Amino acid sequence: MYLIFDTETTGLPKRWDAPLSDSENWPRCVQVAWQIHDKNGELVSQKSFLIKPNGFSIPYESEKVHGISTALAEKQGAILENVLNELHDAINQVEYIVGHNISFDRNILGAEFLRLGLNDVLVEKKLIDTCTEETAHLCKLKGGRGGKFKLPTLSELYVFVFKENFDEAHNAAADVEATSRVFLELLRLDKLHPSAFENQKLEVAEIHEKGDPFQLIGLTHQNLKLASNAIKKAKASDKIDSGKSILDGNLSDSSFVHLHNHSQFSVLQATSRINQLVEAAAKDNMPAIALTDHGNLMGAFHFIKAISNYNSNVSDGKKIKPIVGCEFYVCDDHRDKTRRNDGYQIIFLAKNKKGYHNLAKLTSLSYVDGFYYVPRIDKKLVELYKQHLIVLTGNMYGEIPSKILNLGDSQAEDALQWWHTQFGDDLYIELMRHGEEGEDRANEKLIYFSEKYKIPVIATNNTYYVNKDEANAHDILLCVKEGEKQATPIGRGRGFRYGLPNQEYYFKSTNEMKRLFSDLPQAITNIKKLVDKIEPFKLSRDVLLPKFEIPEKYRIKDDIDSNVSENNYLRYLTYQGAKERYSDLTTEINDRIDFELDVIANTGYPGYFLIVQDFISAAREMDVSVGPGRGSAAGSVVAYCLKITNIDPIKYNLLFERFLNPDRVSMPDIDIDFDDEGRSRVMDYVIKKYGSNQVAQIITYGTMAAKSSIRDTARVLDLPLGEADRIAKLLPNIKLEKIFNSTQEELKGNLRSEEILRVNEIKSLAKENSISGQTIQQAMVLEGSLRNTGIHACGVIITPDDITQFVPVATAKDSELYVTQFDNSVVEDAGLLKMDFLGLKTLTLIKDTVQLIKYKYNIELKPDTFPLDDQKTYELFQRGETVGIFQYESAGMQKYLKDLKPTVFADLIAMNALYRPGPLEYIPSFVDRKNGNEKISYDLPVMEEYLKETYGITVYQEQVMLLSQKLANFSKGDADVLRKAMGKKIFALLQKLKPQFINGGKENGHPENILEKIWKDWEAFAAYAFNKSHSTCYAWIGFQTAYLKAHYPAEYMAAVLSNNMNDIKQVTFFMEECRRMGLKVLGPDVNESFYKFTVNDNKAIRFGMGAIKGLGKGAVETIIKNRKKEKYNSIFDLVKRIDLRAANKKAFENLVLAGGLDSFETIHRAQYFNPDSEGNIFLEKAIRFGAKYQENINSSQTSLFGEETKNYYQDLTIPSCESWSNLIRLKKEKEVVGIYISSHPLDDFNLAMDHFVSISLNNLSNLENHINRELSVGGIVNEVEHLESRAGKSWARFTLEDFTDIYEFRIFGEDYLKYRHFLVSNQFIRIRLMIREGWINKESGRIGSPRIQYLNFEMLEKTIENNAKKITLNIDIKRLKAEKIDALKDYLKSYKGDKPLYFNIYDSEKKVKLTLNSRKQKVKITSEFLNELRGQEWTYKLN
Repeated sequence: MYLIFDTETTGLPKRWDAPLSDSENWPRCVQVAWQIHDKNGELVSQKSFLIKPNGFSIPYESEKVHGISTALAEKQGAILENVLNELHDAINQVEYIVGHNISFDRNILGAEFLRLGLNDVLVEKKLIDTCTEETAHLCKLKGGRGGKFKLPTLSELYVFVFKENFDEAHNAAADVEATSRVFLELLRLDKLHPSAFENQKLEVAEIHEKGDPFQLIGLTHQNLKLASNAIKKAKASDKIDSGKSILDGNLSDSSFVHLHNHSQFSVLQATSRINQLVEAAAKDNMPAIALTDHGNLMGAFHFIKAISNYNSNVSDGKKIKPIVGCEFYVCDDHRDKTRRNDGYQIIFLAKNKKGYHNLAKLTSLSYVDGFYYVPRIDKKLVELYKQHLIVLTGNMYGEIPSKILNLGDSQAEDALQWWHTQFGDDLYIELMRHGEEGEDRANEKLIYFSEKYKIPVIATNNTYYVNKDEANAHDILLCVKEGEKQATPIGRGRGFRYGLPNQEYYFKSTNEMKRLFSDLPQAITNIKKLVDKIEPFKLSRDVLLPKFEIPEKYRIKDDIDSNVSENNYLRYLTYQGAKERYSDLTTEINDRIDFELDVIANTGYPGYFLIVQDFISAAREMDVSVGPGRGSAAGSVVAYCLKITNIDPIKYNLLFERFLNPDRVSMPDIDIDFDDEGRSRVMDYVIKKYGSNQVAQIITYGTMAAKSSIRDTARVLDLPLGEADRIAKLLPNIKLEKIFNSTQEELKGNLRSEEILRVNEIKSLAKENSISGQTIQQAMVLEGSLRNTGIHACGVIITPDDITQFVPVATAKDSELYVTQFDNSVVEDAGLLKMDFLGLKTLTLIKDTVQLIKYKYNIELKPDTFPLDDQKTYELFQRGETVGIFQYESAGMQKYLKDLKPTVFADLIAMNALYRPGPLEYIPSFVDRKNGNEKISYDLPVMEEYLKETYGITVYQEQVMLLSQKLANFSKGDADVLRKAMGKKIFALLQKLKPQFINGGKENGHPENILEKIWKDWEAFAAYAFNKSHSTCYAWIGFQTAYLKAHYPAEYMAAVLSNNMNDIKQVTFFMEECRRMGLKVLGPDVNESFYKFTVNDNKAIRFGMGAIKGLGKGAVETIIKNRKKEKYNSIFDLVKRIDLRAANKKAFENLVLAGGLDSFETIHRAQYFNPDSEGNIFLEKAIRFGAKYQENINSSQTSLFGEETKNYYQDLTIPSCESWSNLIRLKKEKEVVGIYISSHPLDDFNLAMDHFVSISLNNLSNLENHINRELSVGGIVNEVEHLESRAGKSWARFTLEDFTDIYEFRIFGEDYLKYRHFLVSNQFIRIRLMIREGWINKESGRIGSPRIQYLNFEMLEKTIENNAKKITLNIDIKRLKAEKIDALKDYLKSYKGDKPLYFNIYDSEKKVKLTLNSRKQKVKITSEFLNELRGQEWTYKLN
């Protein structure tokens, strides 16, 4: 016999694997029903009971599922013990227990038996489940785990078996009736085979004999939801209105404050910006506002700063009090990462600065120790850091409301008592009214708890966006976070997505909140009492420097703050360095050093210089390359003497006050360049010195730019990808906000004419009600939203003590260090010492070149000692051959260098400063003045002293500063203020400084009109004027690279290639430069290559093995290590000597394909891959041979060099086979290296490509630039896909590759039918095409993306013959000889054809040219013919 049963419960267990004795874990049973059927399937008996709740209530969320309310269960329910006794008797009658997902229901009842001290009788029974992999395979529902079918629900299984709906799920009696019918019918159809049956045929023989399907037994089921609602209505009508007294309360004088607000720092969960929140609070005259982002304090500093800025401009009565808070995820154990447990969401508010520090501790620990899906804390941490904090019970995900709705009132009450014990008067019960039934149910109980425990209630609104009309944009943001489409319905489980239930989560006004809580005035009035507890505080402070350990002998007694000791030690180190830097310490140098040291002492930053000097000194000791300086720090002679910088500021007129203004104290900022490979070692030194708990990296906030917001919104709204891409490409580099908030005139002033057209199209699109229009409208709201967080590329924070005492921290995937929650824009204002450790690839490049030269020639070069008057280096600059030269490699810079012909270092400094937008227009004048083509003039003679080096043109900010001091007696501090005002266009400050300049100049006897002109010129140019300190440092690095290229070209270019090894396009570009320089670049070779590119004995550059895919560093190292004594002479020699554990089969294969074994001349690449009769390739056999050989060596066998080994060696004969064609060889080469090394497949078609291809493929990325132009492209066909459209029409997608790039083409319709025979892989073709405007959309009238119209296809080998109409030979009359003409006549006989032959006879001296036509001689123009002409040194022109 079978007992089929089902239960309804108070919810789900926290842990499914918990023992049944864990009564807290397992939910309570509120309904149980069963049916007993005999072996024939006939009904024997059936029972159904509601169970009277004893010591528990039925949560709202569970009631929503099954409809059984606590009131209904109390009214109609039976006593649990009686029900279980009856169930016990029923179970004893049967052999099998049946259910759908039976393990859950079985555990519920098992736990109930144990609660009452009864035996769990279900243990002894055989269980049968109708929810198994077997029934999943029957239903074949997609969406299961691991690609399997989904386990069916009872409804889904019922529909599959009976082809009719079953709608009454979640009433135990109805579910049992349906389960019984399904179970018996599956047995009848022999589609269910329970493992509980020992002999299925025997067990179900009677059921199999039934001819008709099983039917429902015909029970009438009570509608539990209607029954529960009827009780509620009856109670409601009986209820006396006890709220009258509070309804009469007057709220007109009460203020309201939002205490539960999320900003965009709740990443991808809120659209509100900090400024928006502050503006909204100010607009509604709110006296305070709180910021409570999810799990972090990232916005805290910006929040306080924004409110401070607002308060500084309003009267006291209008000021806003900032309340810093955080919505923490509070779980059971924040360190437990064995299962996901996000915990409950609880609001914490800081009462004061101490409270803020406790918030910072909690959020830091939530990331550092507790991050698992979300940052989490637990109650133990709450107990540790609860001081000076206020707690609100939170939203419906808060512990108390959540337990009311999901577990029961008693559990919620227990939780409330814990929080009340911890926080006392600083605990507030939060009431929310967003129009959700669940909130109303929770609020009833929360108000009851409030009255019972005398805990004040407060009204809040859970705000995620400021304005109600932003609700849709916020929903899109949530979809972006979840990777969902907006069309997916909101809900739980498969096929649903997360979303807010309505549009009430906005920043409601005071009046709206008062109306919502008019029946509970205390929820409004209590807010003032809470706000009064808050003491405002600031987060900005002076920078706190870590303590620098000064050697004992330099310490001064009773120097509590170490300031005197630090200043003395800094002075000692500075003068020690000065003796090394300067052969003669003149009065000028001493005065400058003393001036700087005094300023450093007065500003309180000696420790800063000592810290920087210390780790730079350590870097040099670790052989890490350090840059000469960067930015304004190079203006400090103290930094120069300490070897922080390497440029003499006195020699180059660099100013200290540009770096540290003596009149206005601000934190100095020394950015340091290290070689990019050594940078991490310097950081490790700093971490070791100060401790990992005092060092952190800086967070960065990734925001949605205009194009990103368009693409993200388009994905969510399901806009076709092509249309989304088209709209994104319409956007110029300008914010959407600017597009829609600027006038047409303003846009015209900032954009080019073609960009204006695109912007106008975006504007017209945005007006549409189409998906495209909605995309733009919503993207405008989302633009600027925080999308993710990252790590600052080079910023590092060092603190005096544990970092969490100063700033909240988080963790990041890419860093083992802490990451500050405050970003780069505020860390210094928050009092944190920030250092920029920059990795400069050029320093690695210089270092690699120097090492190569040392290795090749045993010459020890020191880049810092390269002579600045080196003629060869300036000649390289004068020729503009600066590809690969730091700061001087762009095409525009090369052009200007050729014009300028620099002869002194000052020219290079100036060009580095001038070659930028803005000052670029001054370059022609600078060049002409340098070359004597324009007169050098000065507005005043005294200006020559500072403008002479730049030929009378103001180039540097330092020149403005020096001239303001000289002409108008500005102090050093004022000169720096002037520089800042001009550079940042602070017009109000400029207006103050102008009279000071004019009056000071007049006092020095300078004419006012000339002073006015100088000021006007400075205003025009100063916004572009550059920092000379920075320009000098980087010009020096550029000079070093140029010196190396000029004197050691092969070694330098090898280092350049090494440093770009991971960027194949760059490698290709620099290999082209090598060819131009006449340097050979050879493929990799096991006998010559190292990991990086090197130079061999023939001055050829040898490819680095590190550039070969799949060849790891270990494999390269073992190859290099084992060839030191002698080179490898064969594949067998190689596999015998290297460590085969480091070099696997894939490494060998790729090494062969890249040509790494080509130096073994007796074997070509194809032979390594030639299989024997058993399918084993020769390379595999060679590797196995090597492994066996090494095994014999290692085991020290006596016969190691005997006959056995000899015989084994002789068995390995190299199989012969045909070598690969040039094309196959090159293709395989490219697969493993990314480029063609030994040659290019198109090399044979160079002439056709030169003469008859008008554009390279890398220039086709933007077709808009080529509309209505006829173009011709050529290359090799790589991949071809022949496809068919939905309409059944054929088309193709193919890629073409030339010397520069690969481009994908698509061809349709008649063009496809006409040219498809050209679309064959590895075919060399030329295509003539026309770029046309896109098709016009008939509905919208919009023009689509540009399209390609195909005019002709042809084979590249026929291109010259088909397209050359005539040839003209150019002949210099001076070099014309009879023998050469005779040789040409004979030569032309071999190429008779029908194309005209012309001669251009010219005299270069007299500048005379005569064009002659050969009337008799016609030629056949082919590539062979042209190659012969080149070989005979004839120049020609094709038409």
